[in-house]
Amino acid sequence: MHTVARLALAFVALTTFVSVEAHAQSKKDDIPVDALPPGVKAVLVQYVDMLRASKDIDAAAKGLLLIAGGGVVNEAGNALRTDVPRFSLKKDFDDVKFYADPVAVTRVNVASSNGQGFGASAIKGKVYKIWIGKKEGAAGMPAPISIMVPEGHATIKTPKVVNIGSL
Repeated sequence: MHTVARLALAFVALTTFVSVEAHAQSKKDDIPVDALPPGVKAVLVQYVDMLRASKDIDAAAKGLLLIAGGGVVNEAGNALRTDVPRFSLKKDFDDVKFYADPVAVTRVNVASSNGQGFGASAIKGKVYKIWIGKKEGAAGMPAPISIMVPEGHATIKTPKVVNIGSL
């Protein structure tokens, strides 16, 4: 193998390793699972239960709209963004069957956000990234759902689902 090819291979291997490490979620902002605020957990359970109970993606979209915020909804906050039902919600709707029932929270990470979404529906506050576990016998790792507790918004006061599509 030529020196240039070896160097290129070494570069690809190094950048892949660095990239994977950079994208790993740090655990420095994790909190104990039992420290998850009750209102946030209630929205998490509402989301997962809604996925399980919905007969189709349209019903799931209507249920999600009631608890969604940030970049999941349009500027006015009165509809889901166009791509949400077709992609992220569809993935969660199709795959919720692989997750424990009742919801099994395995990890919680908390971070502050200066803003998610746009226009009148943009919110800022604390984001709880909550990993839920698979059901017994289902392969794979726990998956996160992010819920924000809005701060300082004139009308949005309750926790909102702000990131889905990982189930």
